[in-house]
Amino acid sequence: MQPYAGHSAVPDRRSHHPAEISHDRCLIPFDRREGLTTAEAAARANRTERTIRMWCRDHDIGRRVAGGPWMVSRVALAMHLNDDAAALRSYLVGDRKGPTVTAYFAAEGLGDLVERWRTCTA
Repeated sequence: MQPYAGHSAVPDRRSHHPAEISHDRCLIPFDRREGLTTAEAAARANRTERTIRMWCRDHDIGRRVAGGPWMVSRVALAMHLNDDAAALRSYLVGDRKGPTVTAYFAAEGLGDLVERWRTCTA
C-alpha cells in the first residue's frame, strides 16, 4: 500500500494505548536557550527540516510551543544523534538531574539551566 501525501510509509512505533503513552517532557520546563528551530536543528544534524519534523513526531525530540512552529531540544537532538536511547528515555520522563542527562546539558553549554532547576525544586 502506498502512503498518501504527507504520511510516511514507515509505521509510527510509538504506542497509543493510554497505559503506554510516554510522559513526553521534551522542553519542559521550557527555556528558549534549549530550543532550536527546525532549520537550526537540520543544519546541526546535516538533515532536511522535513526529517527533523519527522524525528520530532517519531522520537519526541521537539514539540510545538504554545501551538507555534516546532522547537527542537538541542539536548534531545544530541542524544538522538549519538544514538543514546537510554539518555533520551530519561530526558523524556523528566529527568533533569541524573548524570547522563546533565552531561548532555553541560555539553550543550546549558549546565546553568540544570542548576537553576535544582534550586527551584529543592
